[in-house]
Amino acid sequence: MSYSLGMQVLSFLPLGDWFALAWFLAAWIGYSWFTAHSMKGSHTLIATTNRYRGYWMVQATSRDPRILDGVIVQNLSGTPAFFCSTTIIVMGGLLALLGSTDKASELVRDMPFAVQTSVLIFDLKILLLIAVFVYAFFRFSWSMRLYTFVGLVIGSMPDPKEFEAGKFDRTVFAERASRMLGLAAEAFNDGLRGYYFAFAVIAWFFSPFAFAIATALVIVVLYSREFRSAVLDVLR
Repeated sequence: MSYSLGMQVLSFLPLGDWFALAWFLAAWIGYSWFTAHSMKGSHTLIATTNRYRGYWMVQATSRDPRILDGVIVQNLSGTPAFFCSTTIIVMGGLLALLGSTDKASELVRDMPFAVQTSVLIFDLKILLLIAVFVYAFFRFSWSMRLYTFVGLVIGSMPDPKEFEAGKFDRTVFAERASRMLGLAAEAFNDGLRGYYFAFAVIAWFFSPFAFAIATALVIVVLYSREFRSAVLDVLR
């Protein structure tokens, strides 16, 4: 019974599509693990900018009032808020597309080099795109919340004179706020990475081979920007 069920699942998609889908998931999960592991050695763009967030929060402990820091945090939270609202619009468009997949699949089939697939498989590809954007939405919305927590941490900092008098530890407050800033930036980076991989999923509408190649290209682009970019050289 389990063998026949497994064969039915495998026959749902052509073998090439299964390989491309497995490569996509493995590449995304593997790259995310790789970047998280590399952050411990400060080899990534996020890890490097986290040091500057630490410098910033040390300076914030010496400022009174901390209006400038609040304005910067508010501006930083505007970017994930924009992407969060944009992601909702994208998901709405994809859900609307599910209601007219017959016409959409015919349009794709008319394109040169596009592999002929059934409407059911076409729906599956759209559902994968929706899943990617749902993930991005949750990461963007969590980044927004983290930035509000950063504002609370900065607002809770004692007066600079109390730090100088030794009543509170300046380092503890600065490290707590910079760590919170780093978590917000990492959540936003995860959501933005989902957008990159969504472009790879779009290539699946043409062929599983294009899907696999696009996934590899996304990895190359992400790696070059997070590990080999000119911005990273300047910050180092």
